[in-house]
Formats: sequence, C-alpha cells, structure tokens
Amino acid sequence: MPPYEQVRSQIADAIRSGRLRPAARLPTVRRLAGDLGLAVNTVARAYRELELAGLVETRGRQGSFVAGPPSQTRELGLDAARAYLLRMRELGFDTAEALAIVRHEAETAVEPMGALPP
Repeated sequence: MPPYEQVRSQIADAIRSGRLRPAARLPTVRRLAGDLGLAVNTVARAYRELELAGLVETRGRQGSFVAGPPSQTRELGLDAARAYLLRMRELGFDTAEALAIVRHEAETAVEPMGALPP
C-alpha cells in the first residue's frame, strides 16, 4: 500500500471511530510529514484525498480540520457516484476507466450541467 494511502487510511479510521472528532485540528502537512519521516507531498496527497471524501476540510492558513457530518446534498452526491460506479462495473468498465470518462466529459462540457440557454 502506498505511503499516502496508509496515512489517509489511518486518519479516516480515526475519524470514523470517533478518536478524531469534528472540528479537531490536524497537524500541518509539514509537521506530520516530519513526524512520520515522509515527503511533504505524500502527506499533502493524503489530506487532499481526505478532503475529497468529505472527512477533512482545509481552512486556508488556519489549517486542516476534521469535517462535521456530511450535508444532505453531499450524501445525495455520494449516492449518485456509487450508483454510477456500480452501473459502469455492470457494463464492464473498471474504476479507472469510469473515472477517465467522467474526467473527459467534465473537461469537454460546453455548459455546466443543468444550465439552460439564455
């Protein structure tokens, strides 16, 4: 398992188990990297992954904190993402292919989804 994934997994487990509570401040990327003997970019990637998962929020110069409970909108988005991945697997696509398709569509979209012409 890559080092960033080990860091991400351990922090995610601590959040889910309640050992890290909402609003708890996480160590800075530099400090945690130094404590663990890892590259700064490795810890930064772990924090980014946690933020994308909605477990951590970064508040600029204030630092990174454990996020509170997810909003209803975020939960609906997660449900939609899970349904998409399940359907893509049923069609024979692996996760990397499914994500590549979404990335391509997002980058080539002419208008934001749901936008109506003027």
